[in-house]
Amino acid sequence: MEDALHRWAASDPDRLAVVDRERECSYGELLQRARAMASALETHGVAHGDRVALFLDKTLDVVAAFYGAWIAGAVVVPINESLKARQVDHILSDSDSRVLVTSARKLRGLGQADLGSVTTIRVEEIDPVGTALSAPAPPRDRTPAAILYTSGSTGRPKGILISHANLVAGARIVSRYLGLQPTDRLISIPPFSFDYGLNQLLTSVREGATLILQRSHFPPDICRTLRDRGVTVMAAVPPLWIQLAQPTSPFMTQDFPDLRLMTNTGGVFPTEQVKRYREHLPHCDVVLMYGLSEAFRSTYLPPSELDRRPGSMGRAIPETEIFVLDDDGHPCAPGQVGELVHRGPTVALGYWKRPEETARTFRPNPLDPDDPQRVVYSGDLVRRDEDGFLYFVARRDAMIKSYGNRISPEEVEEICLDSGLVAEVAVHGRPDPVAGAVIVAHVVPAPGADATEEALLAHCRRAMPSYMVPSEFRLHDNLPRTASGKIDRKQLAEEVLS
Repeated sequence: MEDALHRWAASDPDRLAVVDRERECSYGELLQRARAMASALETHGVAHGDRVALFLDKTLDVVAAFYGAWIAGAVVVPINESLKARQVDHILSDSDSRVLVTSARKLRGLGQADLGSVTTIRVEEIDPVGTALSAPAPPRDRTPAAILYTSGSTGRPKGILISHANLVAGARIVSRYLGLQPTDRLISIPPFSFDYGLNQLLTSVREGATLILQRSHFPPDICRTLRDRGVTVMAAVPPLWIQLAQPTSPFMTQDFPDLRLMTNTGGVFPTEQVKRYREHLPHCDVVLMYGLSEAFRSTYLPPSELDRRPGSMGRAIPETEIFVLDDDGHPCAPGQVGELVHRGPTVALGYWKRPEETARTFRPNPLDPDDPQRVVYSGDLVRRDEDGFLYFVARRDAMIKSYGNRISPEEVEEICLDSGLVAEVAVHGRPDPVAGAVIVAHVVPAPGADATEEALLAHCRRAMPSYMVPSEFRLHDNLPRTASGKIDRKQLAEEVLS
């Protein structure tokens, strides 16, 4: 994964690689810092294949740590900077990490956490010059490069084992369909422990672009960075896009002439919000994407198709095949709902130390038994139109069955958002002895809107069949988030059931 960094450091060492608040780092300096990190890891006994955990704020240090660990031949285990001692302990233990790279401040935040036999390296103690490694890392392809832990929204975090080939392919493919260029300036908002956050880092370095690290998710701070740094490419999870699209948001009162591309990740981008952004910034393309942590990106919808196919998640990304299969493993007809199955070079190696789950999710190609590549079963239900464009229906385990009807939470959420009464919404089922399940909607009222339960109920009754209408609306100031910034639906459901 470090080859692109070596290439740019050799060909254009003064080229701007990373912006960390007021600090600017060139490709030449970034390579020097990465080598210093690699030297420190080797000094502490890190060998090829050892796991190196990173628990750092989003700073220049964490970027150097990623590449330093790869130069040393280690497997990187990025830990979300917002996690607490208990979650950090779990990841360190589960990953069998040999070393934890952190800062004095983050280490203090862990308090009396039991780090076991893990060696701690504080970035403040690393010689920024470092020394040469005793031996270069061997050639790698299908060897592990990183273990990304899920946010824990569906249980205890589990690690996804990703190869160097996966990361290289992901950077190449995303750079290609987004048309990234060396002149681009990408704002980095998603954490590097999140698959798309890491992909942003890798695509930026691959293209010789500039990555601008954004620590604050407060809309005025994001807008300031967009304006002052002339950001050209921005990616965010839907909750942040929804927040920025509110009429009172500073994003909607400013023009960002340099911003040419906006992308989503981590969930469905409501059609109404897409329309609002396109009207506000007509010079800026919106590219809708869908992906899996187990395979990075899977589909994308080109900007030219937004008007023709509202609500679509697009078609397969380059070098990739997407199947829609029924419960018997047969291809679905257009319009028929089935499970999305992904085949391509970004499919991960499997789950770390979870062979049974790996066998359930990563399987042989059902359409070609002789295919040496494994496919990943997403657990997402989708449908395909006559032209091959896909539409998300629901998570297989999130579908609500009420009075015999299968209901997509996302469809109910979309209709609630269309009311203009709510800024955010999350829907789930609650067991009911008669219906099987009834629908509960958690909503955050839109600024200035009279989002009473009566008003929401009236809108839903007008816009959807009776079996889809929520039986209960719960109003919130904010919805809980997972570590990756997604709405924590599991916590909301547990609150209702407790």
